[in-house]
Amino acid sequence: MKKNIIKISILFFGLNFLNAQVSQTWVSDLGNGTYQNPVLYADYSDPDAIRVGEDYYMTASSFNETPGLPILHSKDMVNWELINYALTDVYPLETYNVPQRGNGVWAPAIRFHKGEFYIYWGDPDVGIFMVKTKDPKGKWDVPVLVEAGKGLIDSCPFWDEDGQAYIAHGWAGSRAGVKSILTIKKMNPEGTKVIDKGLHVFDGHEAHPTIEGPKMYKRNSYYYIFAPAGGVATGWQLILRSKNIYGPYEEKIVLEQGSTKINGPHQGAWVDTPNGEDWFYHFQDDDTYGRVVHMQPMKWEKDWPVMGIDHDKNGIGEPVLTHKKPNVGKNHPKITPPETDEFDGENIGIQWQWSANPNIVWYAKLPGNDYLRLFSIKVPEGSKSLWDVPNLMTQKFPAPNFTAATKVKLTPEDIKEGKTAGLLVMGTDYQSIVITNKPDGYYVQLRRAEKADRGGEEKVIFESKLKGNEVYFKVKVSEPNGLCQFSFSEDGKKFKDAGEKFQGKPGKWIGAKVGLYSVSTQEANRGGYADFDYFRVTKN
Repeated sequence: MKKNIIKISILFFGLNFLNAQVSQTWVSDLGNGTYQNPVLYADYSDPDAIRVGEDYYMTASSFNETPGLPILHSKDMVNWELINYALTDVYPLETYNVPQRGNGVWAPAIRFHKGEFYIYWGDPDVGIFMVKTKDPKGKWDVPVLVEAGKGLIDSCPFWDEDGQAYIAHGWAGSRAGVKSILTIKKMNPEGTKVIDKGLHVFDGHEAHPTIEGPKMYKRNSYYYIFAPAGGVATGWQLILRSKNIYGPYEEKIVLEQGSTKINGPHQGAWVDTPNGEDWFYHFQDDDTYGRVVHMQPMKWEKDWPVMGIDHDKNGIGEPVLTHKKPNVGKNHPKITPPETDEFDGENIGIQWQWSANPNIVWYAKLPGNDYLRLFSIKVPEGSKSLWDVPNLMTQKFPAPNFTAATKVKLTPEDIKEGKTAGLLVMGTDYQSIVITNKPDGYYVQLRRAEKADRGGEEKVIFESKLKGNEVYFKVKVSEPNGLCQFSFSEDGKKFKDAGEKFQGKPGKWIGAKVGLYSVSTQEANRGGYADFDYFRVTKN
């Protein structure tokens, strides 16, 4: 029997029962009127956020992972719930039906305009897309290609008081041949099409290399561009302002690492409260853990934003580790994005993503079944590792220290060999602990691929024979930087370490991910499946 877990069942608009959980591993809300950074210790890369009335919404880059464009909701800016995705598939569909790691949805911007929610993003190989809805918890429209072109990234819309629509964006040097410049173009009033060639409004080559991720605002007759510069892991937050949307723009650095441990504090969103407080969300590149989300207090002085705390009195703010929570007029309960999945709902949990646009034949979650069935899908021909496999079911690392556990039963439907299922930590280097079948029975194996993104081949580095086709797996992830110890058990009580500790690695523009998979070799007969009883995330 499964152990009982206290949870609140919430109907997720007919698609899923979302288990509202409070993480055992990281909670930003300290329960005493203060919060700790990160507010989200998970890879919500390039976050953007808005307030609509008393509700706050956030989205983030999702690259090739699907569903894409996560939608998070909060009532107090600290406690965030994952409520939806704006993309069920990444477009163009035929491109992203296979893994395109590191491509896809880059640096989105979310805005609310005339009763509708809009999200714009740049696909570096295709162009700038837009998707919209009237209900962020419901169905989003099919994406619209606003402008086709190579290297158009980090796009942000802006509607001026006269109704004229604009879009600001950066450039990917790997595709466009140039970067470190920001460009503004006109759109039609509906925001569905770019209607001119635009103008470059800022060149960061001399003082602000790799300027990107622009977010546009207007306040006190000033046009503002909030933009990170200096590189993802090493940069700073730059503010540009002008009384003319095309400039010239004044510049001011307002947030830097300084004496703190928070590197690259930049790229995010200015959000205010109904009573006039100002706050700034940004990410920190935390290597294996991905780009985690921080929130800084913010105020205005002489029409310039001031972020964080200026410890060394040089006029540039530094990130805070703890601070008083925003004043939103009332207290709200703690909530975090879900991690554990007992597989007893109508579908898999909202936290799961696939490595490519999903195929319905990859899994079955039948009504009444309290387990997940992953079918033994043949790996693509010529694959050396899981890097090319689309049917990896993974979720973000939720904290610096945690343990993920599962129980799996393998039914190979092939008396020979070639079916494999297990628990995975995925990145450019990855490792998994699996159960696999051979002619003489079942084995647990530890498998590893190094430099998988460069063609590194998967190898078996540990093996032990099992008594049957059921086994329990765990991976303990610990600081520093996501060290992973895999272990297994045949009775669920006594666990044995499998191999030495593995150094987790980030993926392509994303943090390491943890999850489940079930595959078959090309040579094995078709058929076979693995039943997973649960996926539980607990503190170490």
